[in-house]
Amino acid sequence: MKTQFKNLLQILDYFKDEATCRELLELQRWNGKPTCPHCGHEKVYRTNRGFKCASPKCYKKFSATTGTILESSKLPLRIWFGAIYLNTAHKKGISSHQLGRDLGISQRTAWFVLQRVRAMLKNNNPALLAGTVEADETYVGGKISNKTYRQRKAIANKFSRDLKTPVVGLVERGGKVHNVVVDTVNNKTVQNMVASTVKEDSVLVTDSAGVYTQFANQYQHEVVNHAQGEYFRNGFHTNTIEGYWSLLKRGIIGIYHSTSKRHLHRYCDEFTYRYNTRHISDTERFINVLSRVDTARLTWNQLTK
Repeated sequence: MKTQFKNLLQILDYFKDEATCRELLELQRWNGKPTCPHCGHEKVYRTNRGFKCASPKCYKKFSATTGTILESSKLPLRIWFGAIYLNTAHKKGISSHQLGRDLGISQRTAWFVLQRVRAMLKNNNPALLAGTVEADETYVGGKISNKTYRQRKAIANKFSRDLKTPVVGLVERGGKVHNVVVDTVNNKTVQNMVASTVKEDSVLVTDSAGVYTQFANQYQHEVVNHAQGEYFRNGFHTNTIEGYWSLLKRGIIGIYHSTSKRHLHRYCDEFTYRYNTRHISDTERFINVLSRVDTARLTWNQLTK
């Protein structure tokens, strides 16, 4: 089966029918050896609409989408393939309004599709970062001037960052990035993230924020004091993680315009995935995402309750 495409048009031209789409989905999910998603039995029978488990204890029917993020979707797989390609190929993502126009679906449906795609992009088992690792935090959210009178009055005596959602990030110099949405940036949250993400023999580069002083004995801790106008010292800097923050914020402001705190982690997963796969082609990224369909299905009620 063809798995090399130069653009979206070639993908949509090739995957004109559901049978071709399912063939690729089966290949990426099972590598040509379908396995029952209900019991894990390796012997199955092919039926007119999919497969049937050969185990006498199971005997359940299933298809390539059973037990995946695409399960129970009424949309053709061709639409899903187009959405996955567009979302992962565009450097700063694509809005649900634009995706809806491009694929001929409603904005509401496009938003639901994009949230499911973002769920596939989450890395549940990230490898530990090593070498020179930069750590920093940023705040995502609106400005006081954009709030209603009631909202401004409620936060009049609070620090302006209370309006924003903090995100802590770490990036391996020349490698991958990892970021997490947190409720607050304090010693505990930063300690938990760094300890679970960075190897102990690494060089940790941060700014002079007080939450990072706790790592002096655990890592080779290099500090760049931004408060004193210092942005480069002895070959160390935090320009890489700040560049990633710029990419994240420009994408949110320019493409999505705003994100709610409850969904921000999915947008962070989206930008993290694209950044970490920046050295591969758009087609390779598209195929890689299809291999992640085993992600548990995200329902509309889970997103909107």
